[in-house]
Amino acid sequence: MSLRPGTLAAGFVWPCLPTKTHEPPSGGLWIHEIKHDGFRIIARKNGERVRLYSRPGNDLTRRFPLIVETLARLRSRSCIIDGDAVACDDNGVADLIRNHRANDRVLLYAFDLIELNDDDLRRDPLEVRKATLASIVAKAGPGIRFNEHIEGDGPTVFAHACKMGLEGIVSKQRDSAYRSGPRRACYRQNDLPASTATSAKKVLGRREALGDSAMESRGLSRRKSQVGTPMSD
Repeated sequence: MSLRPGTLAAGFVWPCLPTKTHEPPSGGLWIHEIKHDGFRIIARKNGERVRLYSRPGNDLTRRFPLIVETLARLRSRSCIIDGDAVACDDNGVADLIRNHRANDRVLLYAFDLIELNDDDLRRDPLEVRKATLASIVAKAGPGIRFNEHIEGDGPTVFAHACKMGLEGIVSKQRDSAYRSGPRRACYRQNDLPASTATSAKKVLGRREALGDSAMESRGLSRRKSQVGTPMSD
């Protein structure tokens, strides 16, 4: 007898949201992922019909056509994928999504699989869900990339992320279920210190900083000379 709870209701599924912590977790129970500078996306495919939802549930389907086209071509009959919509420049470097217009250069970094072919996978261990996700997006096309995880000591991984000028890391328990909901955090997130993050923006050639609300959500200090207009997802 299957232990799966069955098919998820149609429409938006609340994502599992991370909580911030001052120290990355250590030990073999944890894996670590790179935190990308983009929009959190819940991508839902049913046949050839695809819908993209933002973290609070807004419909972003028309904004990211490359992701939609790639998802529609997946062999899976249906799936729900959690990930980040990220804009990349000509060199493949992540760049800020700067406006509200449709952007065919934005791709999805997929890091979790919530449903597959009408089976609710949220009770499966994270490492099982990620292995299944990797297999279904391996040859998906240019609009989806699998977000690899790193096994190792959390503080060491975070230190390397700082040196590389990345935005931060998200640490997850490898055997965790997917706890869907806006207040039921299941992951830990570590953002870069303000000085490191500012240097990272210069390395990536970014000329505009995030607005106050977005800066605060990342734990960064406000710089008047670099504040731009935040985008609402």
